[in-house]
Amino acid sequence: MDFLRLLEGIRSPLFNKIFQFVTYFGQELLIIAFICTLYWCVNKRFAYILGFTYFTAGLCVQTLKITFRIPRPWVIDPNFHPVESAVPAATGYSFPSGHTQGATSLFAPIAFHTKKRILSFLCVCAFLLVGFSRMYLGVHTPKDVLVSMGISLFFAWLITHFSHILLDMECYRKRIVFCLICLAALISIYTLFLLHTDTIDYKYAADCLKACGAGIGFAVGWYIEQTYLQFDVKTKHIYTQVLKVIIGLLIALLIKSFLPFLIGESIFSKMAEYFILVLWILVLYPYCFNRVNKFSLQKSID
Repeated sequence: MDFLRLLEGIRSPLFNKIFQFVTYFGQELLIIAFICTLYWCVNKRFAYILGFTYFTAGLCVQTLKITFRIPRPWVIDPNFHPVESAVPAATGYSFPSGHTQGATSLFAPIAFHTKKRILSFLCVCAFLLVGFSRMYLGVHTPKDVLVSMGISLFFAWLITHFSHILLDMECYRKRIVFCLICLAALISIYTLFLLHTDTIDYKYAADCLKACGAGIGFAVGWYIEQTYLQFDVKTKHIYTQVLKVIIGLLIALLIKSFLPFLIGESIFSKMAEYFILVLWILVLYPYCFNRVNKFSLQKSID
């Protein structure tokens, strides 16, 4: 808390706006949009590396959140005041930091993967700045940020290092999917147990189950796409790629917004919502533009 009070003492309206902007690079929406664009249009293989890192690190962080149940800094010390604009997005428990996990899961694999030193340096600066922004804004302690960063860096290194096994060796595919589904299922059972015993509130359980649903959706979607679909990201025209991203993200947003009205607001509905959303991103939408490409090709031949 001493470090947070030190940062509180040097706050200014300008720095508040700057670090509020920086922290957006750890937001779920921005990260998912980036991975979708990469997956649909640019580099499917690397998008999978980002996806594996993001979802496995996210499952780990969410499990730690409901296990340790550490409140936010202003709850620990009522005399401490965060930057007000950052509070609405600071939901759930404080430890570890979700925004830091998101930013590190996005930028660390790029830093590991690229051969350009300047890009690697910028990516490292990016997730360090997001972590610092969470402390400057007063919504996380150094422990929250450092542990989250460490977890995400570990998964980023692990998945980047063993990406050839994940993505190239078909003999391991079923085992990997089975392990991911079992992991998410065990975390779901653990979450429901904590909820049933009134150890955690509904909203904290829902956050963890969303991560589990997304994790299962990613595992299933990855297996289906790699085994049966194997779509091609390439198109003849840039405007087609732009249109592809816009339509895909708009439909994903519609699914996120309106699916709760169809399946309800129960704790299991939250899990199903993210499962369906990720399945749309990985399988259903690529299947749609695969069909469109085949139809266009057939029409041009005729």
